[in-house]
Amino acid sequence: MALASADLEFTALNGSSYPLRDWLTSYPFLLVAIDPYTHESSWILETAGRLIDHYQPADVRIGWLATADADGCRQFLGSWADSYLVFPDPQRELVKSLGLERLPALVYVRQDGYVEAGNGWDPQRWDYIAHGVSKLLAWTKPLVPQPGDPTAFQGTPALDG
Repeated sequence: MALASADLEFTALNGSSYPLRDWLTSYPFLLVAIDPYTHESSWILETAGRLIDHYQPADVRIGWLATADADGCRQFLGSWADSYLVFPDPQRELVKSLGLERLPALVYVRQDGYVEAGNGWDPQRWDYIAHGVSKLLAWTKPLVPQPGDPTAFQGTPALDG
């Protein structure tokens, strides 16, 4: 587990820009970090979208962290870019600051700034994170993986590209 800087600036696709401490005032973060320019992130898009959808009504701030500019985010995410928070990160500054190693990644940022991540598509690790998030939120746990989800894969290096 890593500790993210409270001053880390997160700017959403909709223009909202705040330091991490302000985003975490009411709720923790649960983000799926993706690289829209790789096959690996496209393979997990439906699975990740289902996971984000599951937590939408819960007391957690959900969304996408994408290593693309605003147009790339919109093109890759489609309707999810309209429905959820999206943080474009074309220079990978947020990815680096959160300590991510491989993309896609499931990223849980607690309100104290500690980061827990499942790097690559590791269904057991993502399930472990989902279990912890659900327990903390007193929320139902989604089935991870679900039939039809891809088999585990490493993903791509988070800081290459």
